[in-house]
Amino acid sequence: MGSESDLPVMEETLRILDSFGVPYEVRILSAHRSPHETSAYARDCMGRGIKVLIAGAGWAAHLAGVVAAETTLPVIGVPVDSSPLKGMDSLLSTVQMPPGIPVATMAIGRGGALNAAIFALQILATSKPDLQQKLVDYKKGMAADVIQRKNRNLEEYLLNRKTGASAS
Repeated sequence: MGSESDLPVMEETLRILDSFGVPYEVRILSAHRSPHETSAYARDCMGRGIKVLIAGAGWAAHLAGVVAAETTLPVIGVPVDSSPLKGMDSLLSTVQMPPGIPVATMAIGRGGALNAAIFALQILATSKPDLQQKLVDYKKGMAADVIQRKNRNLEEYLLNRKTGASAS
């Protein structure tokens, strides 16, 4: 991530990777404040067995692009909503990469950080059947949650609305 202030958003990525038992490393590297270290880190990742990179950054958010320029590994960018522009600047600087330097760009903020983890897991699962099964189970769990709990909550809300009762 580009700054320690990005950690509250990127915590979603860590939470998902932890829940799947996938090892990771976390670094604070800035495209602007530590460009040489950032480039060296990106160039070194493949040699250390890393398979996919997730870069979360706010403000100008050039981190994912700098990383993508230095490696052939898949890079996933997470625009962080930390600037006065609420992440729109981050989104545009992450998604608008020049031809030949792709960055898979997620949504702004915590939802994007969660999706970055899932997308990274999907990339890794192409060669790991056990991880593929965990993803299948995760998605089945999400579907069951919508069908069971969330619809039950909606039904309770609608019933309370009709009867004039307040939700507790």
